[in-house]
Amino acid sequence: MAVFAVTATASLVYYALDFPDAPGWLALFVALYTLTSYGDGRRSLVIAGVGIAVLSTGWLLAATDIEPAAAVGWVFFRIGASVMSAALGESVRSRRVIAADALERAELAERTREEEARARVDEERLRIAREVHDTVAHAIAVINVQSGVTAHLLEKQPERIRETLLAIQQSSSQALREMRSILGVLRDAHDGRVPHPGLGQIDELITKARQAGLDVTLENPPPAAELPSAVDFAAYRIVQESITNVIRHVGPTRVNVGVGYGVDSLEVSVTNEGGPVPAKASAVPGRGIIGMRERCQLLGGRLDAGPVADGGFAVTARLPYAPVGETDS
Repeated sequence: MAVFAVTATASLVYYALDFPDAPGWLALFVALYTLTSYGDGRRSLVIAGVGIAVLSTGWLLAATDIEPAAAVGWVFFRIGASVMSAALGESVRSRRVIAADALERAELAERTREEEARARVDEERLRIAREVHDTVAHAIAVINVQSGVTAHLLEKQPERIRETLLAIQQSSSQALREMRSILGVLRDAHDGRVPHPGLGQIDELITKARQAGLDVTLENPPPAAELPSAVDFAAYRIVQESITNVIRHVGPTRVNVGVGYGVDSLEVSVTNEGGPVPAKASAVPGRGIIGMRERCQLLGGRLDAGPVADGGFAVTARLPYAPVGETDS
């Protein structure tokens, strides 16, 4: 701006003193180009426009008595060249700004992709940790109870040891199969994997619970339609974790498992009648209840867990078939 002001003032003085045209006006054109090219856009354009208007007025006034009259063409050439210099500088500045914006958007998109990738990795790690917890906790709880029964029967009823050992074998085999399925995502996509368990395997789960000493009553009417895989899997895990908590914290008792198929949601309940309230659930919730609640929240559902009036403990979950906010198309 300082260079443009100096060169513009010198040009006005030069032509006001009736000096002839000379290459000196080239410095003015360079100053105009530099002003708009390295300026801040709107303000530099306004300054250049006002400067060209003042210069044009001064040049035309200085050329009123020019001889020969045809020499006035040089005045219009200077005016046109000044406008072109300012326009060329603005064009270069605009291209530079567009390139910088494109580079910034590309960098932002790259950072966003990296953040999304990290978020997906963290989400998958959390999912694997949750599945490992549910699978291992249930299997270990059943095996722990059955091994205790085996030790108790070793001297009194040795003929029943075979049954308890078979139950331990079945529980550990099922846990290993589920672990392979869960950790299969860490291998190649072509590795064989078993499907996630669902309510179709709830009878096997109840059988294992009964072998662990629970008196389980199951109310599981056939579904009216096929359940979404995420809802089916989450319901199975909630029932499994609830039974695991009963085995771990209460011991042999009566348990009611209910599955209700509503119009737009699935309801699952697990209630143990009598027996002490699970210490972790009644005081500070353990990871099991937190994990079940997270499963429900991911599907837009709700989970309630707490003691009941008769001294037992109840877990009730509602899982919508479709995510909250989705509408039929």
